Amino acid sequence: MAKEEESTQSTETVKVLHLWEMIFLGRGSILRQIIHAAISIALRLFFRRIETAGVEKVPNKDGIIFVLNHPNGLIDPALVYVSLSRRVSFLAKSTLFSIPVAGWLLRKLEVLPLYRRIDADGDTSKNLRTFEICRELLNQNRCIAIFPEGISHNETKLQPMKSGAARIALGSLGVGKEVGSKELGVEEGEEEADHRPLITDHSLKIMAVGLFYTSKTTFRSEALIRYGEIFEVEQIELDEDGEPPRKAVKDLTKKIENALQDVTLNLENQNELEAILKAEALFSSVYKNLLFKQTLAQTFQRLQDLAKKYQILSKNDPQKMRELNEKISNYEDELKNSGLTTESLSVMQHPTFYVFRYLVLRIFIITVLSPLAIIGAFIHSPAYLFSNFIGLVFKNHGADAVGATYKVIAAMGLMPLTWLIVGLIIWWFFGWQLALISIPLTILCGYIALRSSETLIDMSIWIKSVWLLFRQRALFLRLLVQRETLQKEIGEIVEK
Repeated sequence: MAKEEESTQSTETVKVLHLWEMIFLGRGSILRQIIHAAISIALRLFFRRIETAGVEKVPNKDGIIFVLNHPNGLIDPALVYVSLSRRVSFLAKSTLFSIPVAGWLLRKLEVLPLYRRIDADGDTSKNLRTFEICRELLNQNRCIAIFPEGISHNETKLQPMKSGAARIALGSLGVGKEVGSKELGVEEGEEEADHRPLITDHSLKIMAVGLFYTSKTTFRSEALIRYGEIFEVEQIELDEDGEPPRKAVKDLTKKIENALQDVTLNLENQNELEAILKAEALFSSVYKNLLFKQTLAQTFQRLQDLAKKYQILSKNDPQKMRELNEKISNYEDELKNSGLTTESLSVMQHPTFYVFRYLVLRIFIITVLSPLAIIGAFIHSPAYLFSNFIGLVFKNHGADAVGATYKVIAAMGLMPLTWLIVGLIIWWFFGWQLALISIPLTILCGYIALRSSETLIDMSIWIKSVWLLFRQRALFLRLLVQRETLQKEIGEIVEK
């Protein structure tokens, strides 16, 4: 069963997505389900943990427009795609459809082209046809997803909202427009059974979805998909051109922006973001130890709360704000020099025997599995390194930030190629029977190498903490007291 926990700050359900569950959510044709499974595997390997919060609020019927922030290229829609049981048609920039394999894949996944002025094919008049298709899908109680910012970016806050989502929503419920064959793309001579007014007796909802990454381009980082406010769109009367009134579009766009701000982290610049991240890590470290780690949803909610309080404190008492940030930075520097992290100081929360048993057991397991881990690391290292190189070289696609997208796509091609090459080598020297066995064994070795490396990194930090506790107890205790003092100062800001 997927691990479910109730957030301490809201009633929404927080769920850790496991691979089998992501694959099970696949819908549609066999080909679509195969693609869904491949994307699920790629994402689950790239991210150490994927959480959803509030997904239970998504209705099982009725037309829905999901509006999302857009920090991470094609990774953003992919995460939503594998976390829902409902079929969703995403809107993506038109230039992606000109890429041979990618274009074919997007069409199979029912992705719709969106034409932007900033792209090579910037004929925005073609969006009329895309909007009509969206309205048709919504009238069939289907789901579409759109990124109102209109661009994937590295900024620390939402970018200005485009009006496309509002126009689609209002247009699909609008009264007074007859949809003819030319508008729906019906060729001459075809049946005109599709001639019908865009007047619906069903409800249309808009739902804000916030995407949060601990480090969006880093392998084995974490991702949160937060399903937020859902609200109904009111039916309006269209103008003589079949378009919703400008004021209605503007008001709905503002409502969408407010809903997105509630599920995203918005800060003025990178310095503010780094200060908030450091403060949250220090504050929450008191509650993290060998046995317990908070959910990513709880971390995000605390970051959001701290961001609001920090902005107020910066405005009302900038001197205090500067002093606190300086204390936190100095403390972090001292921790780094000792080779520790804030949460590793929690080693004192456990009995000595428990810590010793924890470390010895993991050392034993890693030692036993080390031959397989070494083989897996050796075989997969070229594909891993080259995928990282691709992500570094191709950080952007046009105006969009897509570094992680290229990493994942490269890995999806290079990892299976690695397994195939190993199988062919084994077949050449030892026959096809061993070649067939070698492919799943190679995959298993790669997974063992991945988990072993993560365990070694985690253990090294805890071992340093234990070592410092026994060799330099005074320094360890001083760092522990400093952490608690700073935690109280940050807590006072939160409480206020």
